[in-house]
Amino acid sequence: MKTDVLIIGDGLAGLAIARLFEQRGVAYELIEARPRFGGRILSQSVTINGETAAFDLGPAWFWPGQPRIAELLDSLGLQHFLQHASGDITAEDENGRVVRGAGFASMEGSLRLDGGLGCLIDGLVAALPDNRLALGQVVRQISFEDGTVVTAAHTADGEIRSIESRCAVVALLPRVVADTIQLPGEITAAAKDAMRAIPTWMAGHAKILAIYGRPHWRDDGLSGDAMSRRGPMVEIHDASPAAGGPYALFGFVGYSPDARAQLGGGLAEHGRDQLGRLFGDAVAEPDELIIRDWAFDELTATPLDHASSNHHPAYGLPAALSGLCDGRVILGSTETAPEFGGYLEGALEAAEIAMKKVETCLE
Repeated sequence: MKTDVLIIGDGLAGLAIARLFEQRGVAYELIEARPRFGGRILSQSVTINGETAAFDLGPAWFWPGQPRIAELLDSLGLQHFLQHASGDITAEDENGRVVRGAGFASMEGSLRLDGGLGCLIDGLVAALPDNRLALGQVVRQISFEDGTVVTAAHTADGEIRSIESRCAVVALLPRVVADTIQLPGEITAAAKDAMRAIPTWMAGHAKILAIYGRPHWRDDGLSGDAMSRRGPMVEIHDASPAAGGPYALFGFVGYSPDARAQLGGGLAEHGRDQLGRLFGDAVAEPDELIIRDWAFDELTATPLDHASSNHHPAYGLPAALSGLCDGRVILGSTETAPEFGGYLEGALEAAEIAMKKVETCLE
């Protein structure tokens, strides 16, 4: 199979790149290893008491002053709303002592998408032709032969597709690329080391999502924001929809991936206990509790991502990763974006940069 451009990875960056190609009439195919679209964007629908809402198990926020995401949502007719932050904040020390009304709402002013970020993925996919998209295509090898990029994709039924393209945009996490794909000999060990040196923001984290038919914490004058030195969740926020229910709280787990693995199902019990300490007995009994641990998703995290990072990394494409295979292999995930790297806005920024490189490649 031949195409002008192959896009590998259908997270937000990959889909945004495909959207740009579609608008400009570039021949492309987009392939994805997962059986679903969206990459790290994952919204799960839950119904309680006859009400249904979608909750984000991966990224959830974006911010004012990010023009690309604002333009994209507007073009797709999607609505956003402010993160709920009304009410008192709760804090817990290492001994489990709880104080209400202290601190500040750390995510106040951030924005969420009405219906969950899965709606953004659905909108992008709906605008692309089905024959350009292929799920369940695991890339194991990329080679570079006589100016042509040849990609070997393993399908769900055991076949191996060979895809020839004039250039390939690899919209995957650099660490995952380095660890899971056999790359052309032209890509040096130094370049692979540079890929592994790029951290994947939040890849080693886990989320606990607790869902309720009623927002008990709001009834008690609490915002749902909490900080804890005891855990398992170190930071908690209201995850409810813009209007109506079901309602939810979600928290980032502070335990290391190894500690989470050792706890197994005990993590859920620890999470319920903590919710009770922070917000009261009613909150200790959610109608549904979901844990999503990204650290053990091999398409998201590598062992290097299991080490915690307390600050947002400085992103952008290192010089060692520029011009790979005569500029025909292009890294295009959010981690390559120099201004908004690691964020949703960065995925769109990376898509624009990749588009310009593809235009040069196809001249």
